[in-house]
Amino acid sequence: MPKRILILGSTGSIGTQALEVIAEDPELEVAGLAAGANFLLLIEQARQFSVKSVAIMDENTGGKVAEALPGVTVCAGPGCIHGLVDETEADLVLNAVVGAAGLEATIAALEHGLDLALANKESLVIGGALVMEMARKRSARILPVDSEHSAIFQCLEGQPLPERIMLTASGGPFFGLSREQLESVTRDQALLHPRWQMGNKITIDSATLMNKGLEVIEAHYLFGVGYDDIEVIVHPQSVIHSLVRFADSSVLAQLGLPSMKLPIAYALGYPRRRPVKMPKLDLIKQKELTFFKPDLEAFPCLQLAVEAGRRGGGAPIALNAANEIAVASFLTGRVGFPGIAAVVEGALAAMDGGLPTRLASFEEIEAIDAEARRQAEALIG
Repeated sequence: MPKRILILGSTGSIGTQALEVIAEDPELEVAGLAAGANFLLLIEQARQFSVKSVAIMDENTGGKVAEALPGVTVCAGPGCIHGLVDETEADLVLNAVVGAAGLEATIAALEHGLDLALANKESLVIGGALVMEMARKRSARILPVDSEHSAIFQCLEGQPLPERIMLTASGGPFFGLSREQLESVTRDQALLHPRWQMGNKITIDSATLMNKGLEVIEAHYLFGVGYDDIEVIVHPQSVIHSLVRFADSSVLAQLGLPSMKLPIAYALGYPRRRPVKMPKLDLIKQKELTFFKPDLEAFPCLQLAVEAGRRGGGAPIALNAANEIAVASFLTGRVGFPGIAAVVEGALAAMDGGLPTRLASFEEIEAIDAEARRQAEALIG
C-alpha cells in the first residue's frame, strides 16, 4: 500500500514541490490537502491527485472550493486542520504552513500520534520543549524538511550525538554588504535570492539571516544540542547543507544542489531513499566551495535569534512574532530593511520584564505572540 501523505500548506513553495515528489513516486499518495487562501490552486491540486478531503483557511472561499469539487469533503475557516487530520487517516503529515500559524498543524498531527515531516520551523521556535514532549508521549517521529536540518538528520543516522553542529547559510542576496549599504536596499532586491526559490517571507528572513537564527533554535530542540555547540557558517554555493563533528574530530556533511526536492523526498519516504528527478551534483563543474563567518554587525537578526533561544521561555515567541510583523511591514514599504531588526529588538526590549522563562501551555504561547505583535505594530506606527 502507498504511504498516505497529508499536506498542510499545499499551495506554497514546499507544498507544491512535495506534490511533485509524490507525483514521481508510486509508493506515495496524497491523502488530503490544506491551503491558506489560494483556492484556485488548491482546486487544481485536488483534481490532479483525486483527493477526497481538503481544507481552506479562508472561509470566504470555502463555497467556491466545494462547488468546484463535488464529492470532496471541504472544510473552510480556522480550526479545520484537526478535522482534516481525523478525516484523512494519513500515515504522515507534512506541515508546510508558513509562520507561527503552523503550530496548530503540528499539534494536530502529534495529538493523533502521526509522524510529522516538519517544514514549519516556527513550531519548534515558539513551541520548543512542549512540541518535543508531545511527540515523545505520542511516540511520533519529527522528520525535518529544512535542508539544513535534513542534512544533520542524515549525518546522524546511526551515529552518537555530535560534538558540534555546523549550520550552513547561503548569506542571502546581500552577502558582503556593510550595514551602511543595507540601508538603501529595496524589497525587490531582497526577494532576489541567489540560490533558492522560496516564498516571500522566508526569502526576506534569509536576507536578514533571521532564518538562520530560527534554524539554530530549531536545531537545539530537534537534536538536543546546546547553543554553544551550534555554529553558523556562511557557504554561498549552498552545496553543503550542513555538517556535524563528532568526538573523534571526524566531520560528516551532506551535499547536494540547492533544491528542496531532496529533503522533502527524504522526509516523505523515510526510512527509505527513493529516486528523485533533479539535476545531479557535479563537483568538477562546481569547482569551489567557500566558507565565511557571518557578519553580525550588518545582520543583527542572527544574534537576536540566538540570544532569544538561549533565554528560552517566551523570548523566542516574542522574537518570531515581532519578526513576522516587521517582515510584512518591509514587504509593504512601511519599514526599511534595517528596520526589521530594529523592530524585533525593540519589541523584545519592551517585553523584557514580562516574558516567562518557562512555558506551561500552548495557550501561553498565544498570549505572548499576540502581545509581541502589538508591541511591533506600535513601534512601526
